[in-house]
Amino acid sequence: MELGYVGLGAMGGALARRLMLSHKLRVLDLRPEVVAEFADNGAIPAQDGASLARESDIILLCLPRSADVRDAIFGPGGLAEGLEPGKIIIDQTTGNPDETRAMAAELAEKGITMIDGPVSGGPAGADAGTIAIMVGGAIETFNKVKPYLESISPNVMHCGDIGNGHVVKLVNNTIAACNRMAMLEAVAMGRKYGLTLETMSDVINKSSGRSGATERGLPAMIEGVQSSNFAMALMLKDVTLATQLGTNCGAPMMMHNIVRGMLQNGLYHCGQDANMDETAELIEAMADMKFRE
Repeated sequence: MELGYVGLGAMGGALARRLMLSHKLRVLDLRPEVVAEFADNGAIPAQDGASLARESDIILLCLPRSADVRDAIFGPGGLAEGLEPGKIIIDQTTGNPDETRAMAAELAEKGITMIDGPVSGGPAGADAGTIAIMVGGAIETFNKVKPYLESISPNVMHCGDIGNGHVVKLVNNTIAACNRMAMLEAVAMGRKYGLTLETMSDVINKSSGRSGATERGLPAMIEGVQSSNFAMALMLKDVTLATQLGTNCGAPMMMHNIVRGMLQNGLYHCGQDANMDETAELIEAMADMKFRE
């Protein structure tokens, strides 16, 4: 099948590059210079969504929000203008499952199938081919697209109906956000009592408090390097979506709502372009200390 990719940011670009290792790929992004860079490396540039859709059987998208996905599909010059019955859209955005289901229903009326396939593991995981891909949609469609997704990573999991990939991604991301903030708060307390980052990293990562935040975040803090290039604004978006889903279904999201507020405060403190590593600066300010001297 012919493949197309819309959205070549940090995450989408990494996923698209993996596909290009084994497939011809048409690409589209709002930034012409990024499309030109991909074209220089063998991708086929598309002028707009409609032309990309006309030439592709499977179209993947990775955009900041579900609203951006809707605009890419149904907006002027969007994918919908070039889609024909039988084509498949895979939304790899970390999106709103309710909005994805609504878009899938609209597309189904035209004979087009939409499934969600968000990822976890960051651009580094995509580059390494180890990223997790969580798919929501009919099992028949999943089986049809699985070989293409496996060319990105072998870790492809079917999570149930359309939208369920987004739900499990939000579950994962909101847990990760809570783990990071809990780690920073507790490590700040340890530092103020005289513990070194090295001591806490050695102990925690061999004990029951270990998590992705301690296994990646603490060593990165010790070395003074980044552990993540994930935007704080996007994590705030994800945690906000998760807490909204919890409210809708009656699940308690008390800790997650606290973390949502901390991330919002973090954006005010660190700026709208901050990434998740900079949450450490927020905790430093609140605790009146420095993690690294």
